[in-house]
Amino acid sequence: MIKKHLFFTILAISILSFFSFQIEKNIEFKLVENAVLASGTLYRVDSFPSKYIKPRPVDVWLPEDYSKEKKYSVLYMHDGQMLFDSTATWNKQEWKVDEWASKLMKQDKTRNFIVVAIHNIAAIRWQDLFPQKAFELLEKSIQESLLEEAVNANFDTEFNGNNYLRFLVQELKPIIDKQYSVHNDAANTFVAGSSMGGLMSMYAVSEYPETFGGAACLSTHWPGAAPKKDNPIPNAIFDYMKANLPEAGSHKLYFDYGNKTLDEHYPQYASRVDEILEAKGYTNQDSKNIFFEGTDHSEKSWQKRLDQPLLFLLGKD
Repeated sequence: MIKKHLFFTILAISILSFFSFQIEKNIEFKLVENAVLASGTLYRVDSFPSKYIKPRPVDVWLPEDYSKEKKYSVLYMHDGQMLFDSTATWNKQEWKVDEWASKLMKQDKTRNFIVVAIHNIAAIRWQDLFPQKAFELLEKSIQESLLEEAVNANFDTEFNGNNYLRFLVQELKPIIDKQYSVHNDAANTFVAGSSMGGLMSMYAVSEYPETFGGAACLSTHWPGAAPKKDNPIPNAIFDYMKANLPEAGSHKLYFDYGNKTLDEHYPQYASRVDEILEAKGYTNQDSKNIFFEGTDHSEKSWQKRLDQPLLFLLGKD
């Protein structure tokens, strides 16, 4: 009986290993030859396979002197199609990640790092990036009311934030760790995004503190959905952070906000963020919550201050 059980165990492991090998064999990051970059090179998988989320493009940006003889930190970023090449974006704006990353590394101000950029799918971006467990903290009657309101507006209410993180941690990161010369520990693995991507970056470091050593959350969308009066969602997000944000000691957390266009809704929440960080033991050494007067909710605004989160997370001690 024991031998029979051992046989089936070995068979199951062999089958899983085979399929894992087949998936990995089919994942090849190919050079994006037409990418308009200031520096470095961009590689892409057009449709990264996943059992958790809808397949989508994933890019890897490598600095111009990338070498397998070195080890690199890794910055995972959401909304990947908006980061490098304004000629390919819907609004002709970009974060200028390649410009800032190259400049800071050449000036020896940051560690060597690569960027892994997960593209969004516009129709389901909100569902992928909303911190799912925060919604579950709302009273059932409030949940039902919000869901009914969304359904009446023909909005898809199927949350997928937990699966999005499973994709990052269980499917994408192992491939990056194997195919590129990178450090795979939390102290060298970071996550960043803006707006809903800011919420998801906070969620990532809270759900997987052993994987991500820090998060940069630019123009974090605390309203969680369309801003409105008496919105219950921010309180749920802050309750989630109080319970789940990692205690200070081994993580770095960066938040910022402006006060124009959509960012005009964010200053009212700044003190709540500060209170939570302080209660968790964070100081100015390992956390930031910075106000940028007169800045709006756009890639043009984020590109102007991107050096600050990069220096904060990846700066040399």
